[in-house]
Amino acid sequence: MKKKVLFLYLLGLAATYAQEQRFQGQPPIAAVPTKTRPVQKQWKGNFKFARNGITFSNDFVGSRLNGIVQNNDSTYTVLITPENTPINTSPWYAFKVWANNRTQVNVVLTYQESGKHRYFPKLSKDGVNWSLLDSTRYKEYDKGERAFGPGSLPVKVNMKLEIGTDTLWVSGQELHTSHHVSRWAEDLSTKSFITKKKIGKSRENRDLGLLAIGNENARNMLMVISRQHPPEVTGYLAMKTFVETIASDTKLAKNFRKKFTTYVVPLMNPDGVDNGHWRHNAGGVDLNRDWANFNQPETRSVKNFMEGKVKQTKGKFYFGIDFHSTWDDIYYTVDSKLEGNMPGLVTDWLSEVKAELEGYDPNIRPSDKMRPTNVSRNYFFVEHGAEALVFEIGDNTPRDFVKKKARVSAQILMQLMLKRIK
Repeated sequence: MKKKVLFLYLLGLAATYAQEQRFQGQPPIAAVPTKTRPVQKQWKGNFKFARNGITFSNDFVGSRLNGIVQNNDSTYTVLITPENTPINTSPWYAFKVWANNRTQVNVVLTYQESGKHRYFPKLSKDGVNWSLLDSTRYKEYDKGERAFGPGSLPVKVNMKLEIGTDTLWVSGQELHTSHHVSRWAEDLSTKSFITKKKIGKSRENRDLGLLAIGNENARNMLMVISRQHPPEVTGYLAMKTFVETIASDTKLAKNFRKKFTTYVVPLMNPDGVDNGHWRHNAGGVDLNRDWANFNQPETRSVKNFMEGKVKQTKGKFYFGIDFHSTWDDIYYTVDSKLEGNMPGLVTDWLSEVKAELEGYDPNIRPSDKMRPTNVSRNYFFVEHGAEALVFEIGDNTPRDFVKKKARVSAQILMQLMLKRIK
C-alpha cells in the first residue's frame, strides 16, 4: 500500500513538473483604453564610427535601433526602446551594419528598465533570406529563471558578428514589411478565383488589404486575420501557408471553394510593422484590445467589412481565426459549451490535427468569457456566431514545422467544414 501511495505521489509530482514546463497561456484579458495615444518616432539614419570605418543603420522600413555607443574598438552597445508605454515585453530590433574592412564586432543589445531581450537574432545578406546566428556567438546576461514568458528573458545579450563591405542585416525575426506582404498578396491574386482589394486605411494612411478567395457572393464565409502585433512573424508565416493551402489546386481545396469563401486580412497593423513597433499601431494602441470599442481605423475597417458582407449576402461567417505568435505554440479557443454556427468544429479540428501530426500534443486554452469583445476571437464569435480561435505559434518554432502544421490544419479544416455544410 505504501509503495502504491509513493508511486501515485511521484506520478503527481512528474505531472506537475511537466505542466510547469509548458506555457500556461496568458491570464484573462482585461479591458484597456483604446483611444489614440502618442507614439515616439525613432530617429532614422546612419550611425558612423570613423575610427574603424563601421556603420550601423536603421534607415529602412521595419527597422528598430534607437541609439548606439562605441565602447572600444570591437564593442558597441545598442539601445532598443518601444513606441510608447505601457507595453508588453516583445522588444523588436532590426538594423544593418557594414565596415570598410572585414572584421568582427561585439554588439550588445540593451533595453530600458522594463524591457528584456526576447527574439533570438536572425541574419541576412539581402533582407530576404534569413538564418539563425550561430549560438556560440550569442551570450545572454542576467537571464530569468522561469521556463517561459518575461520571467525567462535576459536583461541584455551580446552578439559576435562578422562584418565587411557587404551589408549584414540583423533582426529579431525575419523582415516581412507591408511591401513584402503586398507582393505576396499580388502573386496569390493572379489566380482567377482570388481578388485583392482595399477595405480601409491605417492611421498613417497605408492600405488595409484584403484577399477574397472564392465567390464574393457566397453565403458561407470564413475570416482570417494576421499580424495585429508587429513582431509576431511566426504567426504570419503560418497564416501564409494556411491561406495558400485553401487557395491550392487540390481537389479538396477546389471543392471547398465551391461551398465557402475565405476572406483574409494578412497585415492588420501595417503602420506598426513598417515603423518597427514592439506591439502597437500608429495610434499607440494594441489592436487586439479594440474589438469592442473600435476606436482604431484598422479594427473598424474589418468590422465594417464583415457586417457589410453579412448584409450583402444574407450569409454567415462560420469560422474566424486570428494568427499570432507567443512563447510557445498554443490555441486560445472558445469553450466547447458555447455553440456558434458550426458546433464542435474547433474541438474536432484540433483533435484530428493532433492525430495527423505524430508526436504533437496541442496546447489548448479554452475560455467561456466572451464579453466584452475586446479581442478578435470574441468579436468573431459573439457578433457573427463564427467558431473562432487565436492560433498562436511559438517565437522559436522551427519554420518547417510552422508550414507543416499550417498546411495540415487547413486541409483538415476544409474536410470538416465540407462535411458539416448543407
